[in-house]
Amino acid sequence: MNTIGDTTVAILAGGLGTRLRPVLADCPKVLAPIGGKPFLACLLEQLAGHGFRDVVLCVGYQSEQVEAAFGRSYAGLRVAYSREPAALGTAGAVRLALPLLKSDPVLVMNGDSFCAADLPSLFHWHAARKAAATLLLARVPDTRRYGRVQVDGEGLIRAFEEKGQQGGPGCINAGIYLLGREVIAEIPPRTTVSLERETFVAWLGRGLYGCLNEGPFLDIGTPASYAAAEEFFSAGAGAFRK
Repeated sequence: MNTIGDTTVAILAGGLGTRLRPVLADCPKVLAPIGGKPFLACLLEQLAGHGFRDVVLCVGYQSEQVEAAFGRSYAGLRVAYSREPAALGTAGAVRLALPLLKSDPVLVMNGDSFCAADLPSLFHWHAARKAAATLLLARVPDTRRYGRVQVDGEGLIRAFEEKGQQGGPGCINAGIYLLGREVIAEIPPRTTVSLERETFVAWLGRGLYGCLNEGPFLDIGTPASYAAAEEFFSAGAGAFRK
């Protein structure tokens, strides 16, 4: 398996951010300002701190704003762009970017969430189990908003529960994945497909693992969670781990 420095990272940065329109207007969600800089900068700085070198931004809505903000390099990272001609969903966006994703596996991240993750441990977990794909999981006090991920004692994912079905503490998809090139290539090209709702469900029983991370988790998908983001980072919860 390739090292962190040789791994290409794909960041899903093309979301419409519909729920954030009241506070962001026409600003792409990944450019939502946090403490004077775009949210996406927090993700890129986390990756640079871990030693990654190559990032592909999967852009769509207002892509020109994202490209103007980050150009071809940021924080020592080489930045490339995969541009969706139309909204393809999270899986479709990763599949479109495959020619730019040179490593195996590929690290995929949601552009609207942050997890203070032990990424080296995620790589070791994935390699030790010879996983086809590994999802980083976060533990939250109430899973109702996110949906719940059920794993067995070995870390194999057994089921996904839909949002709103069950509350209380549990594990959720933290929006960070290690995906083998072989499984990415199986995603139908130029087709609108969701990783969360369709692809991961189809991969159950085929080497899909969940690796629990105890670091704090944040997503900025709603006005309330976005409002909490500045305090999250100013309190040091967003510090990367080595």
